[in-house]
Amino acid sequence: MDPSTRSGRACTGQGRAGGAPLASCCARPLRWLAILAVATLGACAHVSLLFDRHPPVVFVHGNGDSSALWQTTLWRFESNGWPRERLHAIDMPYPLARDVDSTPQPGRSSTDDQLKHLSAEVDRVLARTGARKVVLVGNSRGGYAIRNYVQNGAGAQTVRRAILGGTPNHGIWASDFMPGSEFNGRGPFLTALNAPKGTREFEIAAGPNWLTLRSDNNDKYAQPDGRWIGRPGMATHVGYDGPALRGATNVVLPSLDHREVSFHTRAFEETWLFITGVPPSRTAIVPESSPVLDGRISQPGTNLPMAGVSVEVYEVAPQTGERLGAAVHSRVTGADGRWGPMPARSDAPYEFVVAAPGFATMHVYRSAFPRSSSVVHMRPIRLADADRGAGSVVIMTRPRGYFDLRRDRMSLDGAPLPGVPPGTAGVSESRLLVRPGPARTIVAEFNGERIAVRTWPASENRVVIAELHY
Repeated sequence: MDPSTRSGRACTGQGRAGGAPLASCCARPLRWLAILAVATLGACAHVSLLFDRHPPVVFVHGNGDSSALWQTTLWRFESNGWPRERLHAIDMPYPLARDVDSTPQPGRSSTDDQLKHLSAEVDRVLARTGARKVVLVGNSRGGYAIRNYVQNGAGAQTVRRAILGGTPNHGIWASDFMPGSEFNGRGPFLTALNAPKGTREFEIAAGPNWLTLRSDNNDKYAQPDGRWIGRPGMATHVGYDGPALRGATNVVLPSLDHREVSFHTRAFEETWLFITGVPPSRTAIVPESSPVLDGRISQPGTNLPMAGVSVEVYEVAPQTGERLGAAVHSRVTGADGRWGPMPARSDAPYEFVVAAPGFATMHVYRSAFPRSSSVVHMRPIRLADADRGAGSVVIMTRPRGYFDLRRDRMSLDGAPLPGVPPGTAGVSESRLLVRPGPARTIVAEFNGERIAVRTWPASENRVVIAELHY
């Protein structure tokens, strides 16, 4: 383990790159604050930020994902005063990795594709904001693009801080299995990124200060056994500390899963602290009085816009999921795939009805949106033939984390979630097949978030989705 590794907890830990040891900063008696204000700013607040108090932050999603996953993180940044126009969650057009990085594969992207797209996005952000440098925050595969950009692109000059959450920096496996995959720790991509640099043989590239966030042992992609890559019993030769990097500040967030180390409240606290040098004022999301919602309907498997999709939005009763009148918004997507903008209420849950030709009609139920969001993205899905005989198909999904039987309080229709195994958290979706019968209410609950949905007939090619915010 790298000596800079520590357990994630506000106002504790060892020295951070670019500043004095955090504990010594935060423990100073209050009566000295006025006298030592200049010193405190120099040591704790990363003095370079004084010239750009809110540098642009660019968020990079992971494999197969979209910018939608950063929704709650964006809200927390805004709730602590970060200007919305300085927060940029980007979308990789083809978010899925190739099986062999060097071999073209339809609908998939290479590490070089990701590098080029991130580079163009950073250039666009710098031009739009007039800033000299950005902060890059990546989840999982998104961290590969960030590392590649800094090491092999212009990132050494344009990136001030780099934060990697759950990035499999030493691979998901390191063996002869799929040797050309970018996820192979012994493959050419990661071997080059991790090559020792400088006299101290760091794995990080020069330029920005680096932070890695990882789980203690609950990351499905940092496991000694290949169960989560479909190879149970195969040694991966990767340990729980696989996401850590020699030369970075490496923070452990105990019990969090592969996604939560980027999107959980504790991950936000560490990210904010690393960028600014001080803890955030709050982790709670501050509601807006008149939020506006928007997003994109994307072609399945991609982040490319999908035209000709009908979207209707209904306000629903919190306890039952029943509609409270006519649609409050309706639109057919154009070439940009956008379904909004839609003025919303910060205290009202909604049902989104998404009808794309050739796909199931989706009834997506969401908790109230406390703040505006332009990343309420959705992708149409198809109903499996085996599910069409059910009365209704209800899917409970948690995009920003997985379901963990050991720590989470959760239920679907008053019962344990189907298909969630014990042990390491690695399933983010649970599917309930409801027997035929009259329409009724089904409740999805997870750690205090409650979503009431209504059943819709699978025989009409409809699917119901309870999508959790948190």
